Amino acid sequence: MSLSEECTAWESRVDDAIGSPGILAVAFSGGVDSSVLLAVALRHLGTDRVIAVLGVSDSLGSDEYASALQVASDLGANVVELPTREMEDPEYRANGPDRCFHCKTTLFSQISEELVSAYGIDAVAYGENADDALRADRPGAQAASNYHVLRPLADAGLTKAMVRRLAHELGLTVADKPASPCLASRIPHFEEVTPQKLAQIDAAESGIRALGFSDIRVRHHGDVARIEVPIDELPHAVEVRSRLVSAIRRAGFRYATLDLTGIQSGAFTLDAVSHE
Repeated sequence: MSLSEECTAWESRVDDAIGSPGILAVAFSGGVDSSVLLAVALRHLGTDRVIAVLGVSDSLGSDEYASALQVASDLGANVVELPTREMEDPEYRANGPDRCFHCKTTLFSQISEELVSAYGIDAVAYGENADDALRADRPGAQAASNYHVLRPLADAGLTKAMVRRLAHELGLTVADKPASPCLASRIPHFEEVTPQKLAQIDAAESGIRALGFSDIRVRHHGDVARIEVPIDELPHAVEVRSRLVSAIRRAGFRYATLDLTGIQSGAFTLDAVSHE
């Protein structure tokens, strides 16, 4: 596949950041960042030297799981599904602003303990980009540093916009995919993360997404589901109001509210950080 001169230069910088490990494991979620990293790694090292590690748990939405497998299949990547055990960690379940730190710690520690020797892995990389590195609401980055996980996109200076353009030129189907944090991010901090809540959120978001929305968050407030959609899709939410409410109630919520501020990525963590 031929890339533009600019994207070729970006890819070369990512290649340099990856280096030349014998076997590279890519922490893969199916989002645009990890998909670009996986695609570039495969082009750089070849299929036999790259493993896509997909962490599977209650916090991974069913639609996200299916999408990730499809992207990996399209790329011809070798996928290892790793059932992660973050729910066993009381600090993860406690759901403080550092929840992502505990989640990523579980992922990277399990890769180190269970996969490194089994697959001969020499290095692990994940899809942090240069914009992510500047954000205050990404405690998972500290876990990556603790386990010496590579961050080739960030080290190569690729911003989110650059990653998306590279994704387009690489022909990735997820090039325009909205960010999709794990389902636990829909639960307010200091309210316990449970499999039951995550299942409710997953069912509600899947049902609402089927109504034609490009992006969706269902925030879990006990009996109340606070629905966030892109601002320009608020009129559509009103048009399909009865079907939207039905999807929420089928998921086990009693009440549905529509947040007029639209999608708010990282809202709970940013709010907690701002009050420290």
